[in-house]
Amino acid sequence: QFQYTLDNNVLSPEQRKFYEENGFLVIKNLVSDADIQRFRVEFEKICKKESKPAGLVVMRDMSLAKSGCIPNEKTIVKVQNFHDDKELFRYCTLPELHSQVPLFLSPPIVSQHHRLISGKKTSRHPMHQDLHYFPFRPSNLIVCAWTAMEHTDRNNGCLAVLPGTHKLPLKPHDYPQWEGGVNTMYHGIQDHDQDRARVHLVMEKGDTVFFHPLLIHGSGRNRTQGFRKVICCHFVSADCHYIDVKGTSQENIEKEVVETARKFYGDANSTDLKDFLMSRAKLVKGERTNL
Repeated sequence: QFQYTLDNNVLSPEQRKFYEENGFLVIKNLVSDADIQRFRVEFEKICKKESKPAGLVVMRDMSLAKSGCIPNEKTIVKVQNFHDDKELFRYCTLPELHSQVPLFLSPPIVSQHHRLISGKKTSRHPMHQDLHYFPFRPSNLIVCAWTAMEHTDRNNGCLAVLPGTHKLPLKPHDYPQWEGGVNTMYHGIQDHDQDRARVHLVMEKGDTVFFHPLLIHGSGRNRTQGFRKVICCHFVSADCHYIDVKGTSQENIEKEVVETARKFYGDANSTDLKDFLMSRAKLVKGERTNL
C-alpha cells in the first residue's frame, strides 16, 4: 500500500497518505529561528568574502551580473555545495531534520546537493524534477528537505508544485527561453502539462517541505524589494546505485556539471556526474556509505 514512506510513529496516517498521493509534505515550524539566524549570518559573511569555505560555488543573479554590479547579498542568487562550510552544513545534521528523514529513507544516509538560495529576479526556476540532476536510482530512496528562511508566498517566488507528478517518469529538461536569460543549470521540463493545477506553497520561517525527486516543481520571480531565502539539501540512501547517464536525457546536465567542476575547482579528475557527486557526498546518518 505504501510506496514512498516507511512505517513510523511520527507521521500521522493522514500525513503519510498525503505524501504518498502528492509527493510532498510540509512540516510547520521545524527549524528554529536561532538556527536560521546563524545560517543568515554565514551567508552574509560569504557574500562579503569574510568566509571562504572550500568547494563552495557562489552564483550571481544572471540579470544583475550582466549589469556589472558588485557581488553582494543583493546580487548573489545561490551558494551551492556547502559541504565544507561547517556552519551551513549544520543544516544537514539538525536533529529536527533527522527526526523526519527516516520517515522516507532507511540509514545509512548521505547528503547531496547542498545549497542556500536567495536572490531576486532570476531566482525563479522553471518547473523541473530534481532527479534530472542525479545519477542515483532508485528515485524512491531520495528526498529533498527545503526550509524557508523567511515568509514565502507568490509575491516573492514561493515554491510551486504539481501534486502527484512524483508518479511520472523522468522527463527531458533543457533551458527555457526566458527574457533576460536564466541562471546556469536552471533546466526545466519542456513538455509538462500546462493545464495541471499548481499548488503554491505559502510557508513561514522554519517551515520545511520534504518532497520526492520526481515531483515537478519550480519557483516564481521575486517581485518584492526583499529576499526569498531558503536552505535545502537532498538526502540519499546509501542503498542507491549509480547509473551511466550517457545516451539519456541527463547527458546535457552531466556535461555542464563536468565543465563547471573544471572551471570552479580546476577538477580535471571529474569526468562525469558520478565523480563530481561522489566527491561531495557526506555521510549524515549510519555507519557506511556506497555513495
